[in-house]
Amino acid sequence: MILISENIFLIVLGVVWIIGAILQDLRRREVDNVWNFSLIAIALGYRLSMGIFIGDYWFFTNGLIGFGIFLVLGNLFYYSRMFAGGDAKLLIALGAILPLSFSWIINFKIFGLFILGSFLGGAIYVFIWSLVLVFLNFKGFKKEYSRLFNKHKSLFLMSLILFVFWIIFSFVVGSSFAFIGLIFLLFPILFVFAKSVENSCMVKKVSPFKLTEGDWLYEKIYIKGKVIKPNWEGVSKEELKLIREKYRRKILVKYGVPFTPAFLIGFLGVLGISLWLGWI
Repeated sequence: MILISENIFLIVLGVVWIIGAILQDLRRREVDNVWNFSLIAIALGYRLSMGIFIGDYWFFTNGLIGFGIFLVLGNLFYYSRMFAGGDAKLLIALGAILPLSFSWIINFKIFGLFILGSFLGGAIYVFIWSLVLVFLNFKGFKKEYSRLFNKHKSLFLMSLILFVFWIIFSFVVGSSFAFIGLIFLLFPILFVFAKSVENSCMVKKVSPFKLTEGDWLYEKIYIKGKVIKPNWEGVSKEELKLIREKYRRKILVKYGVPFTPAFLIGFLGVLGISLWLGWI
């Protein structure tokens, strides 16, 4: 199918900005606000000028609606602690790009496929990233997994009981969904695996002067009667200033897996499907 010419610039813009965000995320574990906000400005500015040129203001209006929808989604994912701030802002910015059709039935399909593709692709990417971290830090991971396994033995026992109960129940009622019981077995394994990777591979000691705004503290810091607690927003500008002025010991900081590559997976995936089905 032929790609609508007005969308070519938006698609290239989206890919370039996502790649730029990935490079920032991999290098500094953050994406600059100005980078995300400039994508919104450029995308909506282009939509407005192109809408005037082709004489159809829906091209611009669609971008505003998409931005509004993703503004809600971005805040929802951020405040439910699924996305960090930079990831949520990049998602919001992509809302101005993704309405690539004049049909809102198709646009909603594009939105859904993008979110689904980002989460599924992201899950695979994060798992592979975790395996690489385990390979590079195997001794520490093995020790931490053993510790957490012993700590959560009751969870494994409960899961095994639930698995056996589900299998018996499935055979009694003649259900063909006995395989779903595997979820009960996999949950504690994946839970302990994820926590072991986090504690052994993603917690680093850094100098107060290498700490940056938004970094996640792994434990509380006590500075002359003041307590700085770990929180989802990370270290604030005021807390960072206080730490650099008054704190001299190394600080335990937790680093997450950069999630921005998942957006590239989702974006390229939905682009390929949309072109194949002739949506854009």
